[in-house]
Amino acid sequence: MTAFPTSCAVLGSTGSVGRQALSVAKALGCRVDLLAAGSSVSLLEEQARAFLPRVCAVADPAAARELALRLADTPVRVVAGEEGLLAAIGESDADVFVNAILGKAGLLPSLAVCRTGKRLALSNKESMVIAGEHVRASAAESGTEILPVDSEHSAIFQCLLAGEGREVRRLLLTASGGPFRGYDRARLADVTPADTLAHPTWQMGAKITVDSATLMNKGFEVIEAVRLFDVSPDAMQVVVHPESIIHSAVEYIDNTVIAELSVPDMRACVQYAMTYPARRTACIPPLDLFALGRLTFEAPDPEVFPALGLAFTALRMGGAAPAILNAADEVAVAAFLQGEISFLAITDILGEVLTRISPSASSLEDILLADRAAREAAKHMIESKRKGAI
Repeated sequence: MTAFPTSCAVLGSTGSVGRQALSVAKALGCRVDLLAAGSSVSLLEEQARAFLPRVCAVADPAAARELALRLADTPVRVVAGEEGLLAAIGESDADVFVNAILGKAGLLPSLAVCRTGKRLALSNKESMVIAGEHVRASAAESGTEILPVDSEHSAIFQCLLAGEGREVRRLLLTASGGPFRGYDRARLADVTPADTLAHPTWQMGAKITVDSATLMNKGFEVIEAVRLFDVSPDAMQVVVHPESIIHSAVEYIDNTVIAELSVPDMRACVQYAMTYPARRTACIPPLDLFALGRLTFEAPDPEVFPALGLAFTALRMGGAAPAILNAADEVAVAAFLQGEISFLAITDILGEVLTRISPSASSLEDILLADRAAREAAKHMIESKRKGAI
């Protein structure tokens, strides 16, 4: 791909990262060939009229029918369901695909992009958490470049350009600490979904914000980094950095640490993934170190936030274990947001499901079977908790 894409696709266009990706595409003068979303008809119609993509893919069939009626006066074609999206990816002439779909739903689209040989700007971490080895293998076969969009992984990718793989000692993955940094477990027992959604730094969707509060999101980012950059879990260190200015760093064998700093704004990560190896004029405000004053760092507390440890456990278990952890988390977080379980119950359920479901897997089908089994186990545990059985 050239450094300046002429066309792009944005999958998950109505979410936070998807909306920012469209603002970057507009700033770059990049034509949008494909938009994909779940069911947000009004916003997707607005985006379609603004960018006039060749195709809009809508996961929900009823929403797709409504969108098709709304866009009847435009040349935009509307397709429905996962099958429609996967076909649209295969037919698209986009130079780069931004995958900002949330959760497991982003995995098959990532694999579909990999089959095209086009660049994948990956914000859907679940693709790497659930089936990272399969995604990498598919990308290698077709020549697809995978450029990370998450701020931490974008930072690591950039910092790794300063040396060679054999010279890397550790990847330092930074974490804001979330809204409950400094809490003990007694204080966490009574936090509400509203408390949890008040993230101090980033504006994100509800699920990711809850994961940030439990540090499960950071755990998934550890798994993603291990699989993206082909390093050992022992080469990963999580550093709590409340200011969210150092987005991550790489420590080399000569004890130098190369870090990437910028204001916390995902547009920079999206733009770099789209234009790499070139850089374009800033789409974010400059970093004012004098106004910032200082940067602080601390170690995560594994007793208060055990989810981070569960991610390392899943990595060492191997096989489908990371997929099992992700599946249980999607179910448990949804239950917490609906008021069905407590905040602390989220990680209790994750740990239990991880021990109940076999991680043995030799194929993508095996992984998806384990995913389904984990979801059923998590749902059963939630129902039991509601009835007071456990």
